[in-house]
Amino acid sequence: MTENFIAIDWGSTQLRAWHFSQGICVNSRQQEAGITRLAGRHPREILHAITDGWRTSSTPVVMAGMIGSQQGWQNVPYLPCPVMLNDLGRQLYPVDDATWIVPGVNIVDGRDVNIMRGEETQLLGAWQLAPASLYILPGTHCKWAEVDNGFLTRFKTVMTGELHHLLMTHSLIGNALPPQIANREAFIHGLECGLLDGEILARLFETRAAWVLGKLAQDAVSERLSGLLIGAEVAQMTRLYASFAERRIVIVGGEQLALRYQTALELIGIQADIISGETAFLQGIRSMINERVI
Repeated sequence: MTENFIAIDWGSTQLRAWHFSQGICVNSRQQEAGITRLAGRHPREILHAITDGWRTSSTPVVMAGMIGSQQGWQNVPYLPCPVMLNDLGRQLYPVDDATWIVPGVNIVDGRDVNIMRGEETQLLGAWQLAPASLYILPGTHCKWAEVDNGFLTRFKTVMTGELHHLLMTHSLIGNALPPQIANREAFIHGLECGLLDGEILARLFETRAAWVLGKLAQDAVSERLSGLLIGAEVAQMTRLYASFAERRIVIVGGEQLALRYQTALELIGIQADIISGETAFLQGIRSMINERVI
């Protein structure tokens, strides 16, 4: 069992690193140095900088996320779904001395085409810590993933987070608005509309009309829109997955966003547990390292 290692979550905009010694996280660092912000530098240079003082020549480093994409360090081939989560550690892709990248997972099955990078690591950790048959991983691109006896069998991606950002920053809905503030009433109202009304495209513009006509506070538009989009997502996905209410459902992510999805599910009478995305990710990395016996 390897107790000294470095875990890296390397996404599009953010880079996070954790240093484990004797099985305990002794340090962590974060930079806005995702693969879209390399500024001409090779990822090796950035990795050496963010892990400065942590490594010996034999300290294993395992990286997950967009660092394994075409724009990252190395375009690591996807593993085809279904995939046994416990087998991920045997599939690590070497890119440097004692340095590996976790492969992503894809689906290519007729009209069903999908990809993930990074979430497979969270799923492994979440499945080990909180076994369930359905996982929801909120974020820019929310994943809904089915796991059966440790096999990731299928997943869907919903661009709710990115759509919210685009509408608030590049559309008339968010144009000329003041800074947004938390507003639970506006969020719940949006959730109810999204959950009960499948006409999401028509509802989107109503969000702008509401604040233009003084029916919605201008600083609550983001909350109303968030509720509307999450509600519509949950309504669509609960129709897609059979026996939804009979499953154990676990939401994997940051607390604030996870609570939004938990609230949406509660409004339709479905209970879901929450596990920290960071906790799940680090458990996944630890498991892969020990499975491979690096």
